[in-house]
Amino acid sequence: MGIMKDRFIEKSTTVSAEIKELLKEHGNKVIGEVTLSQIYQGMRGITGLVTETSLLDAQEGIRFRGYSISELQAQLPKAPGGSEPLPEGLFYLMMIGELPSEEEVNHVTNILQRRSHVPSHVFAAIDALPLNTHPMTMFVVGVMALQTESYFQKRYAEGINKKDYWLPVYDDSIVLLSRLPRIAAYIYRRKYKNGEHIQPNGLLDWAGNFAHMLGYPDESFKELMRLYLTIHADHEGGNVSAHTTHLVGSALSDSYLAYAAGMNGLAGPLHGLANQEVIKWIFEMQNQLNTDAPTKEQIVEYVKGTISAGKVVPGYGHAVLRKTDPRFAALMEFGKKHMPNDKLVNTVWNIYEVVPPILQQLGKIKNPWPNVDAHSGALLVHYGMVEYEFYTVLFALSRALGVLTSLCWDRALGFSIERPKSVTTDAVKKWLDGKEQIWGE
Repeated sequence: MGIMKDRFIEKSTTVSAEIKELLKEHGNKVIGEVTLSQIYQGMRGITGLVTETSLLDAQEGIRFRGYSISELQAQLPKAPGGSEPLPEGLFYLMMIGELPSEEEVNHVTNILQRRSHVPSHVFAAIDALPLNTHPMTMFVVGVMALQTESYFQKRYAEGINKKDYWLPVYDDSIVLLSRLPRIAAYIYRRKYKNGEHIQPNGLLDWAGNFAHMLGYPDESFKELMRLYLTIHADHEGGNVSAHTTHLVGSALSDSYLAYAAGMNGLAGPLHGLANQEVIKWIFEMQNQLNTDAPTKEQIVEYVKGTISAGKVVPGYGHAVLRKTDPRFAALMEFGKKHMPNDKLVNTVWNIYEVVPPILQQLGKIKNPWPNVDAHSGALLVHYGMVEYEFYTVLFALSRALGVLTSLCWDRALGFSIERPKSVTTDAVKKWLDGKEQIWGE
């Protein structure tokens, strides 16, 4: 069936058996306690999901199958002549749990190349939307139009055994991953480049071909796409896009339906839209200060004005992290290597120096440090991608790697439909008065 598919069967069968033993021996053990504030305030810190692909540590940042960002940059295979990791290598690692060889990464690239043809009705669905439609809306419409290709939908209608659910989900996920770069690039060229589309180059890797279809031939831009699509791929399972994909998939919705739902969550201002908000905020600062190279002193005053107006400084703070996001650090190193004198990039670095101390002095937030969104936009602008509404589509393309991998694992491990218990405020009041029990069903 293919190197990665065969190994996925072997790995998932082993893990499934391990989970059964864990539940048999320890299923009744308490893993944590839930506070009233947690059930009202976004379930922060409640352990209630299993996600095999990555784990977010408050101090160390994201680890993919135990590997840090810097370790992946060093150890994942690269494109010929390149220095950044290939996203296909991370996809293999998340699927199988082992670092791939160059041959195994080439195998994944070849699979994605062979299945990348997008049916014409998908483009027709996108073209039916007005040009002023947000790129993420176009993107999700494109994904939903692709759903006509679903293997899972067809196999389920035929009466597939539930132990084999993972196989058509796997095939759907591979097809979706192979076609997403073409859809994303089509949207970019349609909306911003007068519909002058660029045909794919089947000799390039997944990210390199995407850069080509966007219309950015610079080799260092291809390197940026390889890095960007790798480090944004996953952030454990509780973030909105990952959790939504898992939740919708738990109802046995196919990969297209589940991923589209997750990307509608990613499009929110508090999630994937944050990278757009960062660069918009910097552009507004430049306009107000009438300079493309504000001093640190000017930045300090502008930041204080943002805060006093009751607004947040976009790109700073994270629900889990308590240090500078390692993904921010990776992008900063890329900037130092490829564009050390870029004014906008240097402004990002100056913001990095002045914002955390200001936020620390306020004492109102747990994490004054930047997340990945604080840097990514400036690198894209350097290459000419100033259309910041499109940035979330880049995020969506990357996040597909992680959420679709998790969806395959969900079905391979036979995870149940997700259905947590909820309560009313009236029931909470009665519980506080000792009149009612509100946990359990």
